[in-house]
Amino acid sequence: MQRILISTLLTALLGFTTVSQAAEPFYKDDIRVTYKVEANFKDVRDQLETAIGSKGIKINNVSYIGKMLIRTGKDLGFKKEIYTDAQAFEFCSATASRFTMEADPHNIVFCPYIISVYELANEKGSVYVTYRRPNIIGSDASKKSLRDVEKLIDSIAQEALSWF
Repeated sequence: MQRILISTLLTALLGFTTVSQAAEPFYKDDIRVTYKVEANFKDVRDQLETAIGSKGIKINNVSYIGKMLIRTGKDLGFKKEIYTDAQAFEFCSATASRFTMEADPHNIVFCPYIISVYELANEKGSVYVTYRRPNIIGSDASKKSLRDVEKLIDSIAQEALSWF
C-alpha cells in the first residue's frame, strides 16, 4: 500500500512515473498480449488503476469477472474455481480515440479499451495483466492511429508492472 501511495505521489509531483526495465510479455500473438508478475493481486490491481489515471484517463467501468463467475457458477452447477480474483478495467482516451475515429469513423468499435488483471486459482502469487490488441486496419492514417492506441495500452500495462 505504501508503495502505491509513493508511486501516485511521484506521478502527481513530477509528472512522470519511474519505470524499471520494460517487462517482456508472458504471451503475445495477433489477438492479445499477456504479462505475468509474481506479486499480490491487490497491489497489481491498484498499480494498474494508478497507471491508467497517470495518463489523464478516467476508468469508465470495472468488471468484476472473477466474482461473477463464482456467483453464476453456483447457480449453473459449476464447481471449478478459475480465478482467485479477476477484474477488467474499461477506459477510453479522448486524444487517441479522436485520432482513431477521425482517421476512420468506423474505428469506434475499438473504443473502449480494456485491460484485465487476474490471478489463477491454481497459481496463487502469479498475477497476469492482459489486453486485446486492436486490429491494425484501414487507411494509413487509421493504421497509425490504431498502432498508437496499442502503444498507449501497452504503456499503461508496462507502467503498472514497473513496480514489481
